[in-house]
Amino acid sequence: MSDIERRLKALEDRAELQDLAVRYFVATDDDDFATLEALFAPGAEFHAGGFAGGTDRAAIMVFLRSARANMGITIHTPHYSLITFTGDDTATGVVGAHLEIAMAGQSLFGAVRYYDKYQRLHGKWHFSKREMLAVHMGPWEQVATSLTADLRVRWPGGKPQAADLPARRENL
Repeated sequence: MSDIERRLKALEDRAELQDLAVRYFVATDDDDFATLEALFAPGAEFHAGGFAGGTDRAAIMVFLRSARANMGITIHTPHYSLITFTGDDTATGVVGAHLEIAMAGQSLFGAVRYYDKYQRLHGKWHFSKREMLAVHMGPWEQVATSLTADLRVRWPGGKPQAADLPARRENL
């Protein structure tokens, strides 16, 4: 493969990985569980904050269906992705997004960061690991303090809690 072909392939792979993240968000918002399941590699892992969401596709789908059962309309809006290729068929990524969620009769607003591992199987990219960490989350009327408070995650019916990501990350 020539240098130009290799570089073109890297650009195509990067675009496919960015599309993978968007497909995940659209499928989540649409409760399209068949598409969601197909986006994960067999044996994939999913974590949301400190909660293990599953270590294979079936367990991931049980977790996602359960989480989605408590939500109404959602809007996942990706903002950036940072992709690093670790091999011909493997990569890692960081995806930042904002969320709007209808839950418990409230409109919630928040931001999350996903730390991903990707694997190409049969010519298509899949998630082999996806970890979602909350930056902040809470009702719209609390957005003014959701980034400045010590306890930045405020789910309906629960006590305010620390965010999964600290306010400052050392050694960046």
